[in-house]
Amino acid sequence: MKIKVLIIDDSLVIRKVLKEIIDEQPDMTVVGAAPDPVVARDMIRQLNPDVLTLDVEMPKMNGLAFLRRLMRVRPMPVVMLSSYTREGTDLAFRALSLGAVDFVGKPITGQAGAEDYSRAIVEKIRGAFAARDKIKVPDASAEKLDEADLADEALTLKDGADSQNKVIVMAGATGGTDVIQHILQRMPGNCPGILIVQQMPAGFTEMFAKRLDELCFIAVSEAKNEEPVLPGHAYIAPGDMHLTLTNHGSRGYGIALGQQAPVNSARPSADVLFRSAATAAGKDGIGIILTGAGSDGAEGLLEMKKAGAFTIAQDEATSVVFGMSKEAIAKGAAAEVLPLKMISRRVLAFLGHAPGGSAQEGS
Repeated sequence: MKIKVLIIDDSLVIRKVLKEIIDEQPDMTVVGAAPDPVVARDMIRQLNPDVLTLDVEMPKMNGLAFLRRLMRVRPMPVVMLSSYTREGTDLAFRALSLGAVDFVGKPITGQAGAEDYSRAIVEKIRGAFAARDKIKVPDASAEKLDEADLADEALTLKDGADSQNKVIVMAGATGGTDVIQHILQRMPGNCPGILIVQQMPAGFTEMFAKRLDELCFIAVSEAKNEEPVLPGHAYIAPGDMHLTLTNHGSRGYGIALGQQAPVNSARPSADVLFRSAATAAGKDGIGIILTGAGSDGAEGLLEMKKAGAFTIAQDEATSVVFGMSKEAIAKGAAAEVLPLKMISRRVLAFLGHAPGGSAQEGS
């Protein structure tokens, strides 16, 4: 059975481009295309789509307003389409908080980059479809982060460990933005340097890093080629760039960026990052694979484990899409399988910051 996709966009050109891309895929089909949310409401009832692609800015009703109403009435997988502007990026992240599964930039109509864009949008749709059983209405009364508690936690964990030679690498895809935020907000200022692959479009990763930098105790930035990896810092792979860890001996770890061919249909690729960590850090590496569709990262995490690194996979219950972690677990790449709430705590325990806990805690 094919994934049924409904396109909602006020641009006829974009609707046509998306339809051509989606209908070329053997596992999905466009069942309809609406020029605005008003028309889309009737089409959803009539066509019963599996996944929506939704433009952020449209006439008659803003895409975010429509998303908010949709999630209250009929929660379903939604992939947001956003411009690459700062405002568009802000709106895309707001859409995630309202229940959207993922987002992608507007279609590229020229020849350059068209193939990469096509691959990105169909993978986002597959990921959204895989997350269909985890879609729920955002709860305004849900637990909110208590900055004072986080500060106290970070302070109590701050002393007592030498992380000088350690380095943390983590990767996720669908659902990964919130997961990465959760983990980084609980890392103290003297934690090892952290390298992160989160599969999102070029142009969005810089804003993602800036948002995290404002919310976390550690410094968070978009990675730059040949910069050093410093304790208390996290580095986000730029969209459409592979991120690798390098070892400069007494000068410590460094970062290398490149645009080599996609690996597992992904650039940046979790496998590329993890394999580089296996080589550069060996037993001093800590590898974490998170929620996301597909198998990217499973082989690389296994290489890290074989090199003596400590490896963690996010569990099924707390993953939006249990794909990347599932493949890693199946290969025996994860030393431990943990719920989200336990991941940062277990990493810090491994480093000697705080007592560890069992995988059942915090689930």
